[in-house]
Amino acid sequence: MPVTVDEQQAAAPASRRSGGREARRAMRAAPLAQDINPVRPGLEGGRYQPLDRNDMDQIHEAVLTILETVGFANAIPSCIAALTRAGAQYGADGRIRFPRALVLETVAKAARHFTLHGQDERHDMVVQGSRVHYGTAGAAVHVVDVEKREYRESLLQDIYDAARIVDAMDNIHFFQRPMVARDMVDPADLDLNTLYACLMGTTKHVGTSFTVRENVAPALDMLYAIAGGEASFRARPFVSNSNCFVVPPMKFAEDACGVLEACVEGGIPILLLSAGQAGATAPAAIAGAVVQAVAEVLAGLVYVNALVPGHPCIFGTWPFVSDLRTGAMSGGSGEQALLTAACAQMAQYYDLPGGSAAGMADSKLPDAQSGYEKGITDVMAGLSGLNLVYESAGMHASLLGFCLESLIIDNDMIGQCLRCVRGIEVSEASLSVASIADVCLNGPGHYLGHEQTLRLMQTEYFYPAIADRFSPKEWNEKSRPDMLQRAIAEKRRILETHFPRHISREIDDALRARHANIYLPRKAMGW
Repeated sequence: MPVTVDEQQAAAPASRRSGGREARRAMRAAPLAQDINPVRPGLEGGRYQPLDRNDMDQIHEAVLTILETVGFANAIPSCIAALTRAGAQYGADGRIRFPRALVLETVAKAARHFTLHGQDERHDMVVQGSRVHYGTAGAAVHVVDVEKREYRESLLQDIYDAARIVDAMDNIHFFQRPMVARDMVDPADLDLNTLYACLMGTTKHVGTSFTVRENVAPALDMLYAIAGGEASFRARPFVSNSNCFVVPPMKFAEDACGVLEACVEGGIPILLLSAGQAGATAPAAIAGAVVQAVAEVLAGLVYVNALVPGHPCIFGTWPFVSDLRTGAMSGGSGEQALLTAACAQMAQYYDLPGGSAAGMADSKLPDAQSGYEKGITDVMAGLSGLNLVYESAGMHASLLGFCLESLIIDNDMIGQCLRCVRGIEVSEASLSVASIADVCLNGPGHYLGHEQTLRLMQTEYFYPAIADRFSPKEWNEKSRPDMLQRAIAEKRRILETHFPRHISREIDDALRARHANIYLPRKAMGW
């Protein structure tokens, strides 16, 4: 029967233990610099590649073909003007088509290798190559109440609370609005208050969306005030716009295009978001769904660069999966994992910063189904080298429900995903020939107190915060702790104690004086 490390250590002669257990405990408590942490933002992925080079070349050719021959419908006049000036062709059928030379020239000149900033610079994310970052996103209309096992409408307070929890989670690197505040009825109130709740709740990079063009100006006023001026925000934009500029298949979304133009003018980076659903608004063939998503996003890239050349854009191919028996979305499926990984490869094919979705469990609660659905999709996204993994934490019911406790559970899960992304480092030291010889020839016959073990304990291994690794005996002695109950307790602790103060009361006073429709009460923010 296997014995635990501590049981082995206790059985070893004292002269051989060399204080191993105490040394391990001391090492466990010692803080680590970010550059030697076993998991951290921006680890290099790309080891998993469902597409080979020939596959990607064929997808690329298909993309150029449909952009040149099918094109886009429903462009607003300003979009038509910008694109035709750049070299696109507006046909008698009302569709805009994109010559392949224009597409290729845009890709060559597009912004790449840029930084998505946080309000705190320690949360800055360099999005390039196969550097991986995990974060939230979505438009869930419900909060999952795990204690009552029921769903309720999501509120503005929930967005602020989710931001505060993410602010305290090491492995969730950015916060894009994951819920819709159902208590904000007016679209202008919804957009401004959503942004305010996100910004007040975390210093990490924030993603948000706007309903119509007119709602961008008040948001820019808020962003410029918090940044210390327009020039400061443009130098370090800490908010990006999640923009569904396309209605699949291959049509522009009129209101979103107006928002896109206002955000580009105001200096906000754009997540160019194509969210077709395979078998419904995108081809059922997985390769075809990738083709359509890539074509739609490249059309958006031409659009943005026609407005402001080199404006920072994220290659946001988000094709979703349908359960073809019912037509319902299936965000936790193996097919979704494959789609996301393939889209990551296509972003790298063009050397563009890529963002796609994973972690969208179909399960309604943080249960075993949720665990395997999130684990499969999130780890494959990371292994494929996706720069920005959206929806990766907290999401349930195929984007309809968001769970605060799941943020805490998923933070552990994403840590494990990141450890897989990091991979195995092979070097003369890590091959351990000298260590093996020392233990076998000179030592006690185990590695528990060995110098290498103690040295690598924290830098080579990731330790979950709330997952259960107790032995059955320890588990019984500790009153059989349950991971979900531990997550509930940790959620309560964070929400009772963690109130970020990175935005001063003076700035907040000024914002509330200029924007009478800021509704998040200060008492809910710990003031």
